[in-house]
Amino acid sequence: MQNILEKINENIQMVYRKAIDADAALDKLQQSGKGKFTVIFSEETDFITRNKRFGPYVDELALDFSKLETEQDGLENEIIIIVKKLQLLLITIGKLKVAL
Repeated sequence: MQNILEKINENIQMVYRKAIDADAALDKLQQSGKGKFTVIFSEETDFITRNKRFGPYVDELALDFSKLETEQDGLENEIIIIVKKLQLLLITIGKLKVAL
């Protein structure tokens, strides 16, 4: 289990760095009059956060992970949700990078 938690933590750190770059790209788009959207992920996702930048989503993911580290029971469902959120972030940031 510890190995899984370490890998998740590594991936959260990676997505954090990617989110900083993606948010900077979104800032440039918005300054040029593009990128007129209100949220990145819709309500159909596992995210509670609703924001037009990636940073707050990564913050939510990190908070979920920190709660996971303090709990001992019922981790499987929580891990699944965290991995789904992580995957969604990485895919979406990757698509943004390709589109730019």
